[in-house]
Amino acid sequence: MGKPNYAAMADLYRKARDAGLAAGSAAKPVPMVVCQHADPLNDSSPVVKRYAPVMDGVCGFAWIKIRPARGDFVNWCKANKIGRADSYEGGYIISVMDFNQSLERKEKYAAAFADVLSDAGLRAYSMSRMD
Repeated sequence: MGKPNYAAMADLYRKARDAGLAAGSAAKPVPMVVCQHADPLNDSSPVVKRYAPVMDGVCGFAWIKIRPARGDFVNWCKANKIGRADSYEGGYIISVMDFNQSLERKEKYAAAFADVLSDAGLRAYSMSRMD
């Protein structure tokens, strides 16, 4: 085994991040409309208050999972304090920290980032959840 090429890993990270930023910026989220009903458990009850729409859509989280959590790229991430080990399901997680709370923008970022890593031969997946 040769010495890890950390310069190549830094370039891979930059390429993936740039792809993620471009995809997240290009996303067109569906605005989220928030209103308060007289009966909070009945959506058919009268609306008593409407809030300004949230133009970036619903809130949520997205991340990239790399499995297995080993290899030059994961080691480079660890050395640069990017991401963390997933102690619950295994693998290595890089959270999407850009785009405030916009789930749709974060999902686009994570998918583009994971695609770049996958094209480089890593097993990378985009994951998300609504908040």
